[in-house]
Amino acid sequence: MSWTIAPEPVDSPVAAALWRAYYTEVSDRWYLLHEGRRTDPDELEREIAANTGDRLAPPRGRLLVARYDGEPAGSAGVRLVDATTAELKRVFLLPQARGRGGAALLVGAAEDAARALGAGRMILDTRGDLVEARALYARLGYTETEPYNDDPYAEHWFSKNLAGGTSGEDLQGP
Repeated sequence: MSWTIAPEPVDSPVAAALWRAYYTEVSDRWYLLHEGRRTDPDELEREIAANTGDRLAPPRGRLLVARYDGEPAGSAGVRLVDATTAELKRVFLLPQARGRGGAALLVGAAEDAARALGAGRMILDTRGDLVEARALYARLGYTETEPYNDDPYAEHWFSKNLAGGTSGEDLQGP
């Protein structure tokens, strides 16, 4: 059983399926916590259509797909905010792939992609209820910072200096 992580076109069927799974999970989690219901299907379709992932496409971004034993298992995106800062987006593993070390590998590959784009710092935002994500980022050396955006769902902001080596992933690709 092994992990591979590679760039993926943002408009591929694999990217679309993983984005749908990601958005469904984080949206349902928010609505269940705050309103006691799952995401309205029409809203889900509108949000998926409105957030295609184009900001994660080259030349200023990169979408990575993690595969476990060759099967798509998760994704993460990176986009340049400015010449030296990248933002980590959409870190996600399918439920059946969790607990196998893939999240740390995926974030490490995203850091390598950010370095390849010229970034020396990675930033991200997340919600308070995504406790697993916050714990992962802290474990990987991210520190909580002041807000850098006004996203209505962002409740925690993190940053990490990317100076230094790589995690070993070769990120040649589309």
